Amino acid sequence: MTNPGQLFNKGGNLMVTITAQLSDEAAQALAQFLKRVGFVEWRQNSVNEEEAYLMREGCDTIAKALADAGYDPR
Repeated sequence: MTNPGQLFNKGGNLMVTITAQLSDEAAQALAQFLKRVGFVEWRQNSVNEEEAYLMREGCDTIAKALADAGYDPR
């Protein structure tokens, strides 16, 4: 069931907005982790390759939000 105001991507998937508060140290550490983690780790922790790609997509989105907030490790 859909509700008014819900957003969907081009593939018809429901888009979810999350809000989180992190300490400066946690934001730095998370940004660094997301920079270092790779497909091997996502695949090892997923039930299949499709889920691994979805995990990567979510992490990429979080990494971009962190970068936009000034947490973009080199």
